[in-house]
Amino acid sequence: MSSFNRRLALTLLLTAPLAACNFQPVYGPEGSGNQIRNQIRVADPDTRLEFEVLSRLEDRIGTGSTYELSYTIETGQRDLAINEADNIDRINVVGSLAFTLREAGSGRVLDQGEVATFTAYATTESPVATASARRDAEDRLAVALADQLVTRLIAGAPGWS
Repeated sequence: MSSFNRRLALTLLLTAPLAACNFQPVYGPEGSGNQIRNQIRVADPDTRLEFEVLSRLEDRIGTGSTYELSYTIETGQRDLAINEADNIDRINVVGSLAFTLREAGSGRVLDQGEVATFTAYATTESPVATASARRDAEDRLAVALADQLVTRLIAGAPGWS
């Protein structure tokens, strides 16, 4: 007696297109995730936000000396919600990170671009709580920018040769 296995059929159906396009896992033995791991030296931070970005980048890709990554971060804020008393209740923190990746020995530009995202926080009657919420939003922004940058670097790594 034979039974039809839906999961197996679905898995085969979904992986067939990936096999046809030469799919390769990013963190596989020859993947671009491993190509950049412990190869990039990130520029030293000047601000708390840059320090948070550097920390996240080093957590994700390590540190090395083959490539040099320089970057600039710009942030701003937008008021989102105003209550009936004309007080701002919610604020977006927007940020962008422009980067340039160079080969350490020659200084040749291998990749450059910009990533951008936003986070938000709620204001309260307490200035201390509002300041803490803003700092948390900035930390989340730094993590999101760093993660987007890592994705861009992994995607571009095969073309660096």
